[in-house]
Parts: sequence; C-alpha cells; structure tokens
Amino acid sequence: MRTYVALLYSILLGEGRRVVMSDLKAMAEGLGLKNVRTLVATGNLVFEARTTKISDLERRLEKAFEETFGRHVDIIVRGAEDWLKLTAGNPFPAESAAAGDQVAVRVMREPAPTDALSALQARAAEDEKVLLVGGDIWLVFSRQRPSSRLLAAANHKRMGTGTARNWNTVRRLAEMVGK
Repeated sequence: MRTYVALLYSILLGEGRRVVMSDLKAMAEGLGLKNVRTLVATGNLVFEARTTKISDLERRLEKAFEETFGRHVDIIVRGAEDWLKLTAGNPFPAESAAAGDQVAVRVMREPAPTDALSALQARAAEDEKVLLVGGDIWLVFSRQRPSSRLLAAANHKRMGTGTARNWNTVRRLAEMVGK
C-alpha cells in the first residue's frame, strides 16, 4: 500500500449545493481506498491504495466524483513522497512563515508550460512573486490588494490542468502523509 494526496480543482456545484467532506470520504472508500482522510472543506483527500499509475487513480476518482455528485471535477493526485518533495521545495520559506495564506502553489497535472513564468510575472504586482519549481507554479500574493491578477492568470486555459493550495494547506497535508 502507498499513501496518496488527491486535490479537487473546485467542488462548488452550484448555488445551495456543496460537497460535504463525509460524502467525499465515502465516495473514496467506495472505490476501495483505505485510511481515507479529508482536510478542510475544499477537497483535499489523503488515502492509501495499491501502488498504481497516478493517471489511473485520477481517472477513477474523477469518474466516481461525477457519478456521485453529478459533475466533472479535475482531480490531481500525488504520491506521498512527491508531496513531501513539493513541500520541501517551497521557494518562499520566509513568506510562508510570515503569512502562509498568502503563499500558494498551483499543483499541475503536467508540468506548467515553459512560457508560464514570464506570462505570470507580467501580471504580478510589485510585491508579488512567481516561481516554477518541478513544473508547479509557486505564488506569493499581495496583502495590499483584495484580489490579484496572478490567480486569474494561473488558470486552466492558460496553464493547463492544476489546482492551487495555500501554504497552510500544503503543510498540513504534508504532516498527514509524513506520519
């Protein structure tokens, strides 16, 4: 058995409808996944499964989600070792320690396009930062602006399939798989 992290892109199903984490956990258990745990109500799963291809796990989870909740949602899966490597590779440790909710990583299904960094840097405010590490996009958002152009620029259409998590969530998931 191997430990995995699964990140759901968006679990907003429409007005008045949301995914309850106990239902998401039950869906994953219905697939035969073991020791399924969730973290916060934004679609983060940690589970154990037989070693298999990541793409197979993603397809199984996406299909089950659509069958259970009536909507397709992209799901990004990483093995525990890869998640711990992603966490250790945080290029913004000082910013993360000061304000973990202002540092995020867009975890990509496939490595971000080579021109992603320059495209995102062009949209970053003076006090914002962007770096690519291992194909994932790390961002530091400004506390001075209520919304950032970076988040809009780091979308599926421009960057490919991925989903963002702030440093607080990344760190807590690492703690869950590191045990």
